[in-house]
Amino acid sequence: MVAVVDATKQPRRAAGTRAEEILALRRAVSQTLAEVADLAGNATREAAEMLGFQVAMLTDDELVRPALEAVEAGESAAAAWEAAMDAEIAGYRDAGDDHFAARTADLEDIRDRVLGHLTPGAAGPVIPAGSVVVAADLPISRFLAIDWAQGGAIVLTQGSPSSHVAMLARARGVPMVVGLDFDAVAMAGREALVDAATGEVVLDPSETTRVAFAAKAQIEKTANTVRAAFLAGPAVTKDGTRIALNVNIASADELDEIDPAICDGIGLVRTELLFHAPGGLPDEEAQYQAYRRIVAWGEGRPVTIRTLDAGGDKPIEGVTIQGESNPFLGVRGVRLLLRNPGLFRTQLRALARASADGDLRIMLPMVTVPAEVQASRKLLTEALAGLAHDNIPTGWPKLGMMVEVPAAAIVIDQFDADFFSIGSNDLTQYVTAAGRDIGAVAELADPLNLAVIRLIAAVARHGREIGREVSLCGDAGGDPKAIGTLLRAGLRSLSVAPVSVGAAKQVIAAIDLREAAL
Repeated sequence: MVAVVDATKQPRRAAGTRAEEILALRRAVSQTLAEVADLAGNATREAAEMLGFQVAMLTDDELVRPALEAVEAGESAAAAWEAAMDAEIAGYRDAGDDHFAARTADLEDIRDRVLGHLTPGAAGPVIPAGSVVVAADLPISRFLAIDWAQGGAIVLTQGSPSSHVAMLARARGVPMVVGLDFDAVAMAGREALVDAATGEVVLDPSETTRVAFAAKAQIEKTANTVRAAFLAGPAVTKDGTRIALNVNIASADELDEIDPAICDGIGLVRTELLFHAPGGLPDEEAQYQAYRRIVAWGEGRPVTIRTLDAGGDKPIEGVTIQGESNPFLGVRGVRLLLRNPGLFRTQLRALARASADGDLRIMLPMVTVPAEVQASRKLLTEALAGLAHDNIPTGWPKLGMMVEVPAAAIVIDQFDADFFSIGSNDLTQYVTAAGRDIGAVAELADPLNLAVIRLIAAVARHGREIGREVSLCGDAGGDPKAIGTLLRAGLRSLSVAPVSVGAAKQVIAAIDLREAAL
């Protein structure tokens, strides 16, 4: 059945005194923060770090200040909060920046969750398991609150196939169709069938249509069985070329469900989730224990851990800069770390200590100029020297960089990095000037755009010439339509979501690299 998620305004409770309304608003914001933090704490993969935007907003006193001022002036808590958040949302939508516009769904979710605590029922009904969820857009927190174990699908009038929610849906195997022009309210309560592969949504299906959809579902189930058969073996092309296939993770907790034997190692560990944990920023010991656990899981396989990649759509309270006009082009990634050397040194020390237990490699995000690698290497060398002085065991971890900024890809020969990992998501959006979360330009944000592929090929060629590994850890690495092009561009190492390993190996097995290269 179709369950519609909309922003229909609900009746408000009777207002109390100013003191009561201020208390009610603060309590509702606190309850919402706890709610979102709980979702993040129970989430796996990249889901938790995606919720960082909501967590950061809810811990920012500036978000609540206008509403509190309105309550002081005589408004009810609900009316003040709604008006303040509507103004905030309008500001994001009208900022002339697509990245800001893409966050409006999260702000709307924050608005409605707080209103739901101010007026029970105002946040809307719970979505039944197995529903076809229909909405203009779906915030990450709403997605995570739905039980997908019993099936279901998502149909959006807006959104993008490369958005964060789309990434989560693919990882969970939830069919999703975006950009359909329809009256969502008119769909409520009706039966619907969704085919994400074709973008087809059928309302009130006939028996013939049901049978046809069931047949397609059975074909897909059989295909999944075939993919699973590839899991245990190595990734080898038809002509016998061995491809290193690694996995991307965001938390050590994910590893409990992954057999190390299915992969060659971990190509990307996102560390942002550690920095959103309750209790503030993690100290050296907390980070060390987390990294050590991941290295132990690898059983000698290489484990590449990315240093904190905060900023852009991943703010962290007290670390990232608030109010940047364009945070995706602002102080983020390694730029932010070098401006916070204390924070950076702590992480480098923890990583260096964990490297004593296995093949741990350190990867810098958002590198733009060679000086950033040089400065980071200096800090790593100092961290290693300090640990040696204290008789604390370490390894000597390789220091590599992500290639996601076009300026770095174009002059890759200028960078003294031990390895290179191409972040196809950001590289694509920067090369094509098309935000990954913006549905209107989704077709432009194509990792197979020739300009993107030529940059990837240039980086791969440079790696071969100097004998340094080049990998790719973005979504394109697990896209069956892209894998052949990436390998022909010269890549021999890919890192994908764990759920995509079997399918990627199956695709690789059918590729003959003796055919014309790019």
